[in-house]
Amino acid sequence: MANVFTSTTTPGGTAGGAGLVQKAYDRLLEFALRSEPLIRSVADKRPARQAIPGSTVVLQRYVDLTAATTALTEDTDPDAVGISTPTSVTITLAEYGNAVLVTRALELFSLADVDPAIANIIAYNLADSIDKVAMTTLRGGTNVIYGGDATATNEIVAGDTLASANIRKAVAKLRAGNAKGRKGNLYWVGLHPEVSHDLRAETGSAGWLIPHQYGSSQNEIWAGEIGTYEGAYFVETNRMYNATDGASSARVYRTIVAGQQALAEAVAEEPHVVVGPVVDKLMRHRPMGWYGVLGFARYREEALYRIESGSSIAS
Repeated sequence: MANVFTSTTTPGGTAGGAGLVQKAYDRLLEFALRSEPLIRSVADKRPARQAIPGSTVVLQRYVDLTAATTALTEDTDPDAVGISTPTSVTITLAEYGNAVLVTRALELFSLADVDPAIANIIAYNLADSIDKVAMTTLRGGTNVIYGGDATATNEIVAGDTLASANIRKAVAKLRAGNAKGRKGNLYWVGLHPEVSHDLRAETGSAGWLIPHQYGSSQNEIWAGEIGTYEGAYFVETNRMYNATDGASSARVYRTIVAGQQALAEAVAEEPHVVVGPVVDKLMRHRPMGWYGVLGFARYREEALYRIESGSSIAS
């Protein structure tokens, strides 16, 4: 008589149902791959003596007198000149936030501890969202340089890559406009990794200095900082805005070159995580989210340039 085996394929061991062999799950869940939020850090101008609360905040700048280069006449009293009206920049504040509603059943049935994970996801959503709000304002500047031979965004193709000449021009324009550097006399450059690939392929390693070679303190190095070149220090991040708005839907990348006070922010309530009250009849639904009230504006256009280009490895 043949042997009868009790195995994983027989009724006694069939997976699922009332079988003895079941699927096994790892109770440790990993988070999605994330980029480091850093665009908000470009906003280094904030109200210092705000008079009253308000839905808009006005920042002002004095205007210098025109240089007096004509020699005075000994017996003539010079005419007095008037001080010009200060220029102003208005920041409009807005509410931002997001929320999830966690059920009691999820907490009871979940194989993993969901509360810490949800808190982590909400906190990242806060930083990610505010960073993108800041980027929307930052990339809207009026000073634009185009890669290759393009003269408009809708003319850019993949071959119109970022070149050293584009960086030199932006740095020269910032210096000509009296823009101050963000790290000593170096300007900040934020560029996408696929744009960085083309620039470094053109320049080679000889033109680059990595952070420790130019004396930058380790606690002052930006996330993603890859080095200095042509009067600027470069931060490589995929958070730089890009869209398929070039010629024949080619992907166009925005590289930002910024000096001090290019971007300003005003905050009525710093974005923060909120655990809301449980108000349903059976106390089964618990809200968690984040909330903040703030706004951004370009403070000194002369301290900001945007370079639009393609990439030979555009994704």
